Amino acid sequence: MRRTFSEAAGSRPLLFEVSPPSQRSPAKRTSEHLAEIVDLLRSLPRVDALDVPELIDENHEGRPYYRSGDTRPFAASLQERADREAIVNKVVAHLPSTDVLERWARDTVALSLRHAVLVGGTSRFIPYPGPPVIEANRTCRPVFEAANGRIGNIAIPQRAGEAHRLLSKTRAGAGFFTTQILFDSGPVLAMIQEYDLLCRKASIPPAAVVLCCAPLIDEGDVQFIRWLGADIPEETERAVLSGTEAEAAERSTAYALRLWNEVRRSMAQEETEVPVGVSVEEISPRHFTAAAEMLRAFAREIDRPVPASPDLP
Repeated sequence: MRRTFSEAAGSRPLLFEVSPPSQRSPAKRTSEHLAEIVDLLRSLPRVDALDVPELIDENHEGRPYYRSGDTRPFAASLQERADREAIVNKVVAHLPSTDVLERWARDTVALSLRHAVLVGGTSRFIPYPGPPVIEANRTCRPVFEAANGRIGNIAIPQRAGEAHRLLSKTRAGAGFFTTQILFDSGPVLAMIQEYDLLCRKASIPPAAVVLCCAPLIDEGDVQFIRWLGADIPEETERAVLSGTEAEAAERSTAYALRLWNEVRRSMAQEETEVPVGVSVEEISPRHFTAAAEMLRAFAREIDRPVPASPDLP
């Protein structure tokens, strides 16, 4: 029997974050992309769940433009056809009230979607109408837990004080965290180790931290990922993007695997108890082939013993 995401979260979960259709996507293209994902997962039983983000642009006042619309019908179709649980993301900052958020949670569970990532706004200087993430966790936790599901939040490793935020969000009900796209193991390791220490002191079991990786194929990807707030060292950018797009995708996978093994090796040395996993992100449908290759590589690698030394790309 395939394990549920709740079961997987405690033991190296492997996720595939798919690109949801935009509101302008033709129905035929959406259907074709869904079929591509389903075919891929048939060959990769190790993948535990699908993560479906909500694509939103904000203007300077924080007002949203929903590029993806409501992703739940797409996520429900994926879940049924791919035989993997889907995790839906919701930017709670843009909702008009906590009552609306609770209705969203109940409607989501009614669609047999049992897991969600609750996301805050992009700027701490904007007074968003929706609830803060911690309040959103407290609102949604009983709804999703009643369905044997979990709620999660986003982790930003380079942000000062992030481990303390993780502890507060864990207390409020977060059962897992997904990071921004990572290209450097240093910040995420520091965050995980501090979070582990804080959880020990508070006698609270740590939630899983899922490390997000994605293939880069051109300069546009770098600009987009930096716009999202992720850090890409310039030397990594130069090394990955030298050569063809196919070579860039291969180097992205090599760097991602090295980062994963660096994190695992350090955690083993420090006896860190935080469960960790991986999410491979498909930045857009044009990245599907590159993301599929990275996902295959992690499906082969994720359960192997921690290597004694890094394999440099």
